[in-house]
Amino acid sequence: MKCIISRTYNKNETIGTLMVMDGERPVYKCKTIELPWNNNQRFFSCIPEGIYDVIKDNSEKHPNHFRVLNVPERDGILIHIGNYAAGKIVDTEGCILPGVYFQDINGDGNIDVGDSTQAMNYLNEYLPDNFKLYVL
Repeated sequence: MKCIISRTYNKNETIGTLMVMDGERPVYKCKTIELPWNNNQRFFSCIPEGIYDVIKDNSEKHPNHFRVLNVPERDGILIHIGNYAAGKIVDTEGCILPGVYFQDINGDGNIDVGDSTQAMNYLNEYLPDNFKLYVL
């Protein structure tokens, strides 16, 4: 199993599509939102394109999340529940937020992801304890 995120960089956020692949066969697809590209600055940027190892993890703040390993010059990068990457409310400091669809949920003019909990539940169901993440 592996995941592929294909992204589009916008001024205020980075939007993407995450595909869970079983070999060459897609088994699940969802949306992602991240911070905009700001030269890989900690807390202000999405992560660079690349291939990363990912493990399932758990914490009080982010139950049942995934930890992205070996991100150049970064640590603490997760895939976790959240809706907002820009505007008055931001749920990420560099992490990847999955969702079922894109929508301006809070009416601030920025793209958000909806039904993030549902997307994370599916990812936890489909993905093994460790896998490769391809960020394009």
